[in-house]
Amino acid sequence: MNFVFITGTAGSGKSTLALSLEGRLHSSEVDVATVNLDPGVLWLPYTPDVDIRDYVNYERMIEEYKLGPNGALVACVDAAVNHVDEMKGELEKLGPDYVLVDTPGQMELFAYRDSGTFIASALSDNNFSVLFLADSLFLNRASDYVAVLLLASSINARFKVPQINCISKVDLLPKELYDRGLLWISDPELLKEAFLAESHDLKTEMSERLLDMLIDIGALGEFIFTSSNTGEGLDDLYAQMQRVHTGGEDR
Repeated sequence: MNFVFITGTAGSGKSTLALSLEGRLHSSEVDVATVNLDPGVLWLPYTPDVDIRDYVNYERMIEEYKLGPNGALVACVDAAVNHVDEMKGELEKLGPDYVLVDTPGQMELFAYRDSGTFIASALSDNNFSVLFLADSLFLNRASDYVAVLLLASSINARFKVPQINCISKVDLLPKELYDRGLLWISDPELLKEAFLAESHDLKTEMSERLLDMLIDIGALGEFIFTSSNTGEGLDDLYAQMQRVHTGGEDR
């Protein structure tokens, strides 16, 4: 089983992408299973094959331990560590080629806690990649996009596995911003010029040095433009998943 953990900024469309990507893999006759790791979600656009909500109860956490909403989410994700073997057993019975894991809406709940990295490693037997998703709103300004690059790099530093970076909802972008975003992705120096044109102060200088470092070590990588509404980018995304997990083969 090849695991792809979908993480990213809040509201970027992780669950919707999981649904669209599931459909894309099915169209290639690839067996796929979905896992929901968000204990607080009330509704999902897909029906998960494995669901953390079957093992931990968000509302009960709030009531029994007198926790706030965020504290209860943290407690649920931490408690899920005790149920990894059970979730893994469910997946082994299904035996899919790919497992799409939809992580909590708040990225920090999964990505920046030890419980998140443990769940990823234990559930997948260390055979996993990360799909980082950012909303196309971050292409409105160069400084916003630089912030996304830093977030993507921090995720890569946390998990230290192959990572596929995507921009979501590109069908909502005006053509001017769409084309400019593609230029920023293909030519980091153009991004740097636009970034410095916004302002120049001490904070900008620090960010500029960080951006220079990312450019120098080639850490920016490629961001795939995707749309769950139109299907744009799903072929490229699946092709990248194949390269990461199977050397380009369908399975």
